[in-house]
Formats: sequence, structure tokens, C-alpha cells
Amino acid sequence: MTLDWLSAFTLSTPLAARWLECLFALSAGIQTLEYLRMRPAMNQNGLWSWAIQRQDIPNATAQKFFDFLFAENIFTALLWARLLALISLVALGANLGNVGFLFVSNLAVLIRWRGAFNGGSDFMTLVVLTGLLISQLVGALNSVELGWHACFWYITIQSITSYFVSGAVKLLRPEWRNGSAMTIFLNAAIHGPLNDSHHLRKPWLPALGSWTFILWECAAPLALLDTRLALMFCFIAALFHFLVFWFFGLNRFFWAWVASFPAIVWSAGQIHMMAQRVI
Repeated sequence: MTLDWLSAFTLSTPLAARWLECLFALSAGIQTLEYLRMRPAMNQNGLWSWAIQRQDIPNATAQKFFDFLFAENIFTALLWARLLALISLVALGANLGNVGFLFVSNLAVLIRWRGAFNGGSDFMTLVVLTGLLISQLVGALNSVELGWHACFWYITIQSITSYFVSGAVKLLRPEWRNGSAMTIFLNAAIHGPLNDSHHLRKPWLPALGSWTFILWECAAPLALLDTRLALMFCFIAALFHFLVFWFFGLNRFFWAWVASFPAIVWSAGQIHMMAQRVI
């Protein structure tokens, strides 16, 4: 009876895989469209000219290769091909062809931006994409189901660990414990600086918000104890990342991290069901 009731909250492997594919495609698609929109800033006379960035590569042969790859027309074609691969991911599901191309092209984009364009969102995009690549490689060598299991666990461990480490770092920092860090960040946000009468200028409210984030992030591993806890954790995480988008304009963070949620919910369901069988 318990397991039957729990199944209403548990994601099956095929359903979790489908959600992961679609959410990742949406996240990476938004990023790719942003790159296409930024092409004028990436040409020879733009703010992010490759002629300047290429100086970071000491090897002459590698320079010539990336000079070709990051030429305006070639790089634009690469971005459009990336969009087609993402459409394929939604329409046909993951396969070694589309996932492999997305992984390699993502590395090329990261090199174009000296390793990262948007920090944490680039990290989580690479994590989810690596998980998808693991699913296809393991699936080709062993079984499709085992491949997806490896994918979900990889993404879950990376995601949950990231939340936990973020909370632990805040816990060790006095400016986060007393709430002053939140006020400093909000003063620099797109809606800042805060006016003198703003309620977030009151010391107790930023401190309360800081401790809420600290406790929630440090408690991230507990989300894996139960599917319902995982769903609640993901809901709060989505709200948190939406607030980051609202106050700081970091829309990529929202979609990049939401793409990891199917793996977290699936993993929590697996742990809970194993625990129920032991009991």
C-alpha cells in the first residue's frame, strides 16, 4: 500500500528522461538564441572580439583552428546547428548523435567565452549535458536503463552538492550570517540601490532572509530522503532562482537549474523505494 501510494509522486525512468530532455533543450535553446542575438558584439570590432580573446591560446595550431571555428559565419552556423540539435532532442529524444554534437559544441562555446559566460548557469548546463552524454555512452555499452540511471545520479550528486556547498560557504561568512551580504547584493541589483526607507534596510529582515537561504541550502541532501521532500525542495529552488532572475536579471540560472530537477526527483524516489523495501 505504501509503495502504491508513493508511486503517485515517483517519476519513472522514461518520464524523468523526457522531462530532462525537454527542460534542458529549453534552457540551452534560450542560451543559444541569446548568443545569436549578441553576434554584433562578437564580431571583429565588437566588445567580445575573438581577435583579442585568441591571445589566451599560446599554441599556434590551436589558434588557427579556433580562428576558423570562431569566424563570424562559421560560429553563426554552429549556433544554428546547435538549435537544430536541441529541436531533435525534443522531437526524437536523446541519442549519441545529437547529444554528442551538443556536448562538443558546448565546449566550443565555453572556449569562446574563456571558460564561462554566465558562471553557475554554464556549470549546470555542462553538468546536465554531461549527464545526457553519460546516458548515451553507458546505454550503448550496456543498457539504456542503466545509462539513464547513471545520468540521473550524476546530475543529482552535482546539483545537490552545489546547493550544499553554497549554503556551507554562506554559513562560514559573517556577512551572510548577519545579513549584510544580502543588502550589499541587492544594492548592486538591477532594481538597486535600495532607498533609505526600504524595508530591506532593516537589519533583522536581511538576516532572516540570509539564514533562510543558508538553512535551505545546507539541508539540500535531505531532499533525497523522500520524493515529496524532493518536490518541495525543487519548488523552493525554482522560487529562489526566479527571485535571482527578478532582482539580478540572471534568467539563465533559472532554466539551467530547473533542468536538473527531474534527476533530483527521480533519485529521491529511488532512495525512498529502496528504504521501503528494506523496512
